[in-house]
Amino acid sequence: MRLRQTPLFLATFLIAGLMLDSAQGQTRTAAPDLNSGSNLPMQKIGPDDLLVMNVYDAPEFTRSVRVAADGTIRIPMIKTPIHVQGLFPSEVEVQLTDALRREKLLVDPIVTVNVSEYHSRPISVAGAVKTPITFQAIGTITLLEALTRAGGVSDNAGPDIVVTRPNGADGTQSVQRVPVKPLIEGADPELNLKLAGGENIRIPEVGKIIISGSVNRPGIYPVLDPITNNTITTAIAQAGGLAQFAEHEAFIFRVDDQGVTHTIPVPLWDIIKRKKPDMTLQAKDILQIPDSPKRRIAQTTIQSVTGIGTTATAGVIIRK
Repeated sequence: MRLRQTPLFLATFLIAGLMLDSAQGQTRTAAPDLNSGSNLPMQKIGPDDLLVMNVYDAPEFTRSVRVAADGTIRIPMIKTPIHVQGLFPSEVEVQLTDALRREKLLVDPIVTVNVSEYHSRPISVAGAVKTPITFQAIGTITLLEALTRAGGVSDNAGPDIVVTRPNGADGTQSVQRVPVKPLIEGADPELNLKLAGGENIRIPEVGKIIISGSVNRPGIYPVLDPITNNTITTAIAQAGGLAQFAEHEAFIFRVDDQGVTHTIPVPLWDIIKRKKPDMTLQAKDILQIPDSPKRRIAQTTIQSVTGIGTTATAGVIIRK
């Protein structure tokens, strides 16, 4: 029996045919999801990074591959190494696609590249921090975040942070000093440097000076300020003041870059009386304030003659 082909019938048949053709076309061209996992934050690839290469309908080319020290990867059946250092994953996809076509291994390859592990962008934090650490710069990292990962600065941290970073492929490095206090207090947002990997962050310990001899509390003390506050008078104050029989003259023992120790006389009593300007100390200096035997003998003699004990004369200071 022949069906009557009404206009409504023809229209319905045409629409059904178009829908079927569209579905078949999608079935022919759609590729499966080739991502074995989403990419890590987008950044350039470097040596020792681990890449995951997926080639649709070609399992022999689907593999993980480690970037060599020269920045290349080697794929079986592709004759020449493929340089990937400094490229984004999407750019590596283009390189691999071109190589598969050029070697006539595949006609129209569909390639995806994911970064499974980053190992080429280490950030090292060492020195006066609570937990020295080395980690990979994945995503946006700031100087404050790097310090946080290291547990923060320790109590003996110096005033500056030294950030060493590579300048480029020429192997040179730049060094930048960042003051700790303004960085942590947020006084200047520009001090919170953006880190891209390859940086070496070092927080030197605060410098120390040794105060020995005729002071009330001999010992090792931190440098208060390497420019303005580290003087003879502030050092004596740190050590609890001069002892009773302190000599008029003191000495600074300072070792230079060649390891030679220099002795620097200090007119102690003239500095205390403000007859001469104060002197600046440096980290690793030894300030020695000798005891005066003559003053000690004189004090003992006075006690013997007058019969006054040490307690009563403790406040008496005799100067020549």
